[in-house]
Amino acid sequence: MGCTLSAEDKAAVERSKMIDRNLREDGEKAAKEVKLLLLGAGESGKSTIVKQMKIIHEDGYSEDECKQYKVVVYSNTIQSIIAIIRAMGRLKIDFGEAARAYLNDLDRISQSNYIPTQQDVLRTRVKTTGIVETHFTFKDLYFKMFDVGGQRSERKKWIHCFEGVTAIIFCVALSDYDLVLAEDEEMNRMHESMKLFDSICNNKWFTETSIILFLNKKDLFEEKIKRSPLTICYPEYTGSNTYEEAAAYIQCQFEDLNRRKDTKEIYTHFTCATDTKNVQFVFDAVTDVIIKNNLKECGLY
Repeated sequence: MGCTLSAEDKAAVERSKMIDRNLREDGEKAAKEVKLLLLGAGESGKSTIVKQMKIIHEDGYSEDECKQYKVVVYSNTIQSIIAIIRAMGRLKIDFGEAARAYLNDLDRISQSNYIPTQQDVLRTRVKTTGIVETHFTFKDLYFKMFDVGGQRSERKKWIHCFEGVTAIIFCVALSDYDLVLAEDEEMNRMHESMKLFDSICNNKWFTETSIILFLNKKDLFEEKIKRSPLTICYPEYTGSNTYEEAAAYIQCQFEDLNRRKDTKEIYTHFTCATDTKNVQFVFDAVTDVIIKNNLKECGLY
């Protein structure tokens, strides 16, 4: 005698199949979703990286969006002029990226019909408060990138972004080795970055999280190292003040903070966040690392 299912049993089987299908689809979707956390001290270039993602992986900034940055360009320019005037009597004058770019282009940006270019937008400096979230798709992956304010007062907000993070991009401004914090003039900026990187890299929350180190502003560092010795930051340094040797030393200082060298690799890249081609090349390599690590977790690599 054959075995037949009641209508109720059939409905239960269909519900079970639907649940299995939904779970499988959710799993496939989750595997393609990448949650990136951008961390680093203030003015390390995190927000510029986010702007580059919009230019590279979206449609960039429309003319109307560029126009909205006009007031920021003017504000950055005026702030730079004030800073220069205040520093005229001192020997050390640090020209920020915006100062150099905008002051060299005063004739252009002072035109009545001036509209900021994509490069102008990249160089604008606005303090990040809170969390800025950016979404884009690349290599069949759906990215959620979170930029968190780097000043000390903003760091307490990072905790809300920690759960489910695929990878952390930690930004360090190479050119900050001879500067102090805006919020603490006794603290060297590079030392602050190292302290912060130590706390992130060795945090129990991130045992399985890929750590990607962006040693940023390499262009400014290459120029500055010729006139400002690395011993200002690292008194024990005995190497030459050349870009290659000094940059390699800083890289080692950060990578040596990793207390899980046997099980955790730090993926380091030298970057110039305002250089779109450089960021595009580096982010392509970063994505390959993320894909490889995802495959490892699935036992497919």
